[in-house]
Amino acid sequence: MITLLFFGPVADSVGQRRVQIEFVPGLQLGTLRKQFSLDYPDAVRWVSFVAVNGVQVRDDAAQIADGSEIAFMAKFSGG
Repeated sequence: MITLLFFGPVADSVGQRRVQIEFVPGLQLGTLRKQFSLDYPDAVRWVSFVAVNGVQVRDDAAQIADGSEIAFMAKFSGG
């Protein structure tokens, strides 16, 4: 299983903070990003970066392992 995590306005647009999906061998980040945009078209506009197992990843060809956590996050600031 792969766990998709959503934060801030991304979570608000999706309507939940966590979704689990089946692992598929050979899964790449770009495939997940494309499916996310199809499943949650209103939420994709908020996504600024994606992290795989706590590390920001920009390479859509990055392989996703079974048991991974993929976080879709919006820009944020603190004070």
